[in-house]
Amino acid sequence: MNRLQRLHAAGQSIWLDFIDRTLLGSGTLARRIEEDALTGMTSNPTIFEKALAEGGAYDADLMAAPDGATALELFEAVAASDVRAACDIFRPVYDRTDGVDGYVSLEVSPGTANDANETVAEAQRLWALVERPNVMIKVPGTEAGATAARRLIADGINVNVTLLFAVEAHGRVIEAYIAGLEDRAAAGKPVNRIGGVASFFVSRVDSEIDKRLDAMIAAASDEGARSRLAALKGRAAIANAKMAYRLFQERFSGERWERLAAKGARVQRPLWASTSTKNPAYRDVRYVEELIGPDTVNTMPPQTLEAFRDHGETRRSVDEDVDDAEQFLRDLEAAGIPMRGVTDQLLGEGLASFGKSFDTLIAGLEAKSRELGRAAAAR
Repeated sequence: MNRLQRLHAAGQSIWLDFIDRTLLGSGTLARRIEEDALTGMTSNPTIFEKALAEGGAYDADLMAAPDGATALELFEAVAASDVRAACDIFRPVYDRTDGVDGYVSLEVSPGTANDANETVAEAQRLWALVERPNVMIKVPGTEAGATAARRLIADGINVNVTLLFAVEAHGRVIEAYIAGLEDRAAAGKPVNRIGGVASFFVSRVDSEIDKRLDAMIAAASDEGARSRLAALKGRAAIANAKMAYRLFQERFSGERWERLAAKGARVQRPLWASTSTKNPAYRDVRYVEELIGPDTVNTMPPQTLEAFRDHGETRRSVDEDVDDAEQFLRDLEAAGIPMRGVTDQLLGEGLASFGKSFDTLIAGLEAKSRELGRAAAAR
């Protein structure tokens, strides 16, 4: 086995955080599924923005779109086409694992983040547009997103809840998932083919906390204080994710969950997102190596996937030294950096970033349509 295959054998599903038409049409994706145990894929507006901005791979789709289509409708058409093709490529994985794996995610627009009804309506539309059993609809990890996720799960739609930074938010979406399955079971509907993941973001936590620690180190008056603060750098993200995994283990056990499991329900797996290393001083695969364990997913951008294939090491690490991780977070708060403030900020920034990417994407599609001689309709 190569290093990625060993990672998969340890119980972690490997998903690719990237999509474009060349990857889908060249046979590369199918080859990576076969050779590197790739079992899923995630997409988001930023990824599609880059794919649509480069070259003319999507020009024929835009030219073939109905007259009067808005840029949003053009985007949904090409995104659904790519996701549908990816779903078909991953379908053997989905069938082989009996629906545990083989999913491709497509995200609702960021503008729905704080409106549960709009999120549900858009998710239902995208689900019908792709029309594949192994598509997952991504909804944001806001309170409204959790409310929407419960309704979507009850409706039989696979859900990827994204932009989770806080363990408390993770608990909220676990509750939404379990309650949605209970609602579905109470309605006499099957729960054995519903897929769900909770996308818990990792490296961005260290980026923000390290920045705060650097400011505190610069302001510290003595070398001892500077050393104590420096020792806290680069440790928060892994500790925070380990707390999320412990919560996952707690919630998906006991009598309440066993009643659903007896009906064939599957756990909502933690998906580690934002796992590329932002700080060049840190090992480039650390956010993969330190969060390996059963019933987990790691969605990696291509460069992180290649790095792990080259030199990644596999061991069960996600539940190592969990008590130490909990103590570290207490130490961090005692030093003046409470996690709640950090995670609230990161959620806001994440929503704003995806919103900006989406707006840029729509503006780019409008410009591309004009270049092709057919203006998109007003938004």
